[in-house]
Amino acid sequence: MTSETRPPRKRSRAPHGRRRTARGAAYDLLHAVHVDGAYANIAMPEILAQASLSPRDAALATELAYGTLRWQGLYDAILAECVDRPLGELDGRLLDVLRLGTHQIVNMRVPAHAAVGETVELARDVIGEGPARLANAVLRRVVDGGDLEAWRQRVAVGPDALAIATSHPRWIVTALREALARQGGAPQWPDRPAEPPLSGQPGGPAEPPLSGSDGLRALLDADNAPARPSLVARRMSVDELLALPGVEPGRWSPLAATLAEGRPDELAAVRDGRVGVQDEGSQLVALALANAPLSGSDAMWVDLAAGPGGKAALLSRFARERGAQLTCIELHPHRADLVRKALGPGSHDVRVGDAREALPPDCADRVLLDAPCTGIGALRRRPEARWRRSPADLATLGPLQRGLLNAAIDVARPGGVIAYSTCSPHVAETDLVVEDVLRKRTDVELIDARPLLPGVPDLGPGPALRLWPHIHGTDGMFLAMLRRR
Repeated sequence: MTSETRPPRKRSRAPHGRRRTARGAAYDLLHAVHVDGAYANIAMPEILAQASLSPRDAALATELAYGTLRWQGLYDAILAECVDRPLGELDGRLLDVLRLGTHQIVNMRVPAHAAVGETVELARDVIGEGPARLANAVLRRVVDGGDLEAWRQRVAVGPDALAIATSHPRWIVTALREALARQGGAPQWPDRPAEPPLSGQPGGPAEPPLSGSDGLRALLDADNAPARPSLVARRMSVDELLALPGVEPGRWSPLAATLAEGRPDELAAVRDGRVGVQDEGSQLVALALANAPLSGSDAMWVDLAAGPGGKAALLSRFARERGAQLTCIELHPHRADLVRKALGPGSHDVRVGDAREALPPDCADRVLLDAPCTGIGALRRRPEARWRRSPADLATLGPLQRGLLNAAIDVARPGGVIAYSTCSPHVAETDLVVEDVLRKRTDVELIDARPLLPGVPDLGPGPALRLWPHIHGTDGMFLAMLRRR
């Protein structure tokens, strides 16, 4: 769970969808993200609905917007070479239009004249004639600079070469490298060719050779590969899920499927809540907690930070099958409403409150703490998160994560099990949190999480496990399993 807890703000302007074009809708999303602080995955469906686009144009708008957000760092480096002033001095609307045009020129199969012409028309409509002329001049310089690799060779230089080339903030590149190294290096798939080192300034590479032994380049590339929607059977059988149009079997979770064609909201089963949209890594966390061996009672399950409800809905299914009660705690009322919607009718209890104070000690058999985190393991699905987060967030989240984990341990009865998970591989949000808490307590022990996911390979040396985009095709997930003594 990320710490994205506030509700989306209202749009500050009428949607550009009045033009009812894919580029207009894509611009609207960039504006919503950069000006209104919206989350792309929440804002995009509304924008597409308002624009009334055809399925083909809706897919194009999504690729334009998500691709531009994903590659924003590289595009800003390119534009800095083509604009005769600091990018920070440009009108923010113009900068978003230029990023959108750059994405089409260097990273899509759009003819250069069409990319420039359509983007200039968009600039004229959004900002005016003068900025449109500037957009025309700048984008023609982008065209003259060549394709994506030519621009990478030109701008991805120096100590930030890898960060620029893969469009990640440098602090995230450093964090991912450290997380991979801590578990001994995550292997690449055998059929994936080794990536050549990026060339930097003349005379040698700007980074150490990235032949693939630690998987860092493969991981960064995976962050930039659009992920197909993953589905989960919440209140229907897996056979019924797989019978839906455009659906293929999932890879790891027994309740998962992948949507190969179309959008999730086009499926009635998604709209009515029988099927959820949930990454397989997230599903596996809930499955691991349900699989953990337990002695004694197994009647009370708790999700201590339940919003928006994906893992809670899956736990609810398992709890119903075993006759257990699920209690969900969520601090924010609007997210608690999302949990209730995800759970649907049934035997469960959703409470609004602080998880550190909401429940008495020693009351639960199984406890899930999907802790608030930076969410840098989910960059495939949340492309804007890499630019919205900063190392300063770790200082705020760290004490909260430790406090919540202590609360989760207190809630578990002696013999009960606790799952601590994050959608971030950052060592400061994962290993160090667990180590710090365990160092100060004698009433809890780590148990090996890997056997709880039989058939899933390359989970690390244990006892905690990690899932990786470039290995498992999931979001980057961390899971530590603990047992109360």
